[in-house]
Amino acid sequence: MAAEFIDFYETLEISPNANSGTIERMFRYLAQRYHPDNRETGDRLHFDIIMDAYNTLREPVKRAQYDIDYKNRGVLHSRLTQEATDGVVIGEGIDIQNKLLSLLYVKCRQNVREPGIGEVELERLSGCPVEHLDFHLWYLKEKGWIKRTENGTFAITVDGVDRAASEYQRKATTSLLTDQRRA
Repeated sequence: MAAEFIDFYETLEISPNANSGTIERMFRYLAQRYHPDNRETGDRLHFDIIMDAYNTLREPVKRAQYDIDYKNRGVLHSRLTQEATDGVVIGEGIDIQNKLLSLLYVKCRQNVREPGIGEVELERLSGCPVEHLDFHLWYLKEKGWIKRTENGTFAITVDGVDRAASEYQRKATTSLLTDQRRA
């Protein structure tokens, strides 16, 4: 019986067009997150799959062989369909966006004259690789909730402050309702 095909690009949460630097960054991020020694998020099986993905995709010859099989299986289409129907990606994305707004809110409160945070610092503070932040920063900017400052950093807007406050109130109300149901 043939082994089940594993989408290594999905495993490392990268595009099939990702360069070696992106592969390395995502591997380090996910390996740290799922390492069995991590008490909060450790997962030995997931960690082993991440290692297999990294060892395959970092080697040009192995990656080329893998890509042939990957394309033949039509993984790109099934991956898009799966992500669109499971809703997990959307939920995780909303959490990341709320975290970014919260970080920018606090930074602006600390120093309204210099309210910006750069991409590298946002990556470090949010724990989310910059490759994942691109979409969320684009979305928040298009909504008018964040903006680029003159020095190129990101800062929260007045509408962003209102959005962060309404999200905080929504969470507080949900938490209160949940606590009352338990009592």
